[in-house]
Amino acid sequence: MSEQDLEHDHSKRREPEPEKRTAFPNPMLVVVSGPSGVGKSTIVAEMAQRRPQVVPIVTATTRDRREGETDKVHYHFLSVDEFERMRDRGGLLEYARVHDHWYGTPIEQVRGILAAGRDAILTIDPQGARLVRQRVPDALLIFIMPPSIEDLAARLEGRGSEDEASLAVRRHNAEIEMASSGDYDYVIVNETGQPDAAGDRIWEIIQAEARRDPPRQVRV
Repeated sequence: MSEQDLEHDHSKRREPEPEKRTAFPNPMLVVVSGPSGVGKSTIVAEMAQRRPQVVPIVTATTRDRREGETDKVHYHFLSVDEFERMRDRGGLLEYARVHDHWYGTPIEQVRGILAAGRDAILTIDPQGARLVRQRVPDALLIFIMPPSIEDLAARLEGRGSEDEASLAVRRHNAEIEMASSGDYDYVIVNETGQPDAAGDRIWEIIQAEARRDPPRQVRV
């Protein structure tokens, strides 16, 4: 093959596509919160599958596992003694008692994700979100709102894991939590059956915040 032929052959070759960035110079701590049953865990799980740049934090809890849940995937399921030992040695970024069970965020997991240059996304209840804001003022807080309180009540009933008294408490708490959604940086409505749309909106927010000047300074 002549030199001219080689040049012609090279010109036909496709240049390799640039790799998608999965690490960033100013990674964020993204807190996704909302009332029980609003679908925040589903939204984050599905978004993370499509967006490897964000890494979900697996929180710890003392509540029992529900059908279909896996330890260290959906939650770190701990006994009360195990949870208290983690809390007492400073191993939790935040912790709170919610609906008679303890929940908390393992701090080393958060630090590891951020140190790798990835955005850490945390799914927690509003009580925990307020505590994170106190400890990490530059965390990005997003509130997930149901289309209506009636829609939320139907979702809770559909889970089949609560009795009537518990459902009434969760609905009452949801009304209080929704009234305080103005304390968050962004509010998103999770329309029934459209978790992907809510996830796409969260991703748009993360992308916009990544271009912010000056950037958020997250220190954990």
